[in-house]
Amino acid sequence: MGFTEAVRTVLTRKYATFSGRASRSEYWWFQLFNWGLGVALWFVSFLLTPNSASSLSNPFSVIGGLISLALILPQIALQVRRFHDRNISGWWYLGLIVACFIPFVIFISVLVIFVISVLPGTEGPNKFGQDPLRPEARAEVFA
Repeated sequence: MGFTEAVRTVLTRKYATFSGRASRSEYWWFQLFNWGLGVALWFVSFLLTPNSASSLSNPFSVIGGLISLALILPQIALQVRRFHDRNISGWWYLGLIVACFIPFVIFISVLVIFVISVLPGTEGPNKFGQDPLRPEARAEVFA
């Protein structure tokens, strides 16, 4: 899955889909899009008003905030689907996010989320659906 296909899939077909699985390429291409968009909006906002006392006076700050709000739901859904690709329930993601509010546990929680996101998914179908890389693969060995 390439960059445009990953962004299109997350934003149009699976905007708030918490079921199924997400491949690493889908996840990381969307992360690149999300971070790139955030950095670009921050840079334009900084160039327009470098000494502004209020960030709300800059329209790009408001636009960036609205875009962040619009992207938070597909970001969470994508992360849950990434957990599903590792055959881990999405509720673990909620538990790790809640653990981020505990001082000193945040480092462990963020590290666990990162490691789960980096590891390859389970091969073949698992309890959350078909393998996104090879949907034709079957779980039966002697089929």
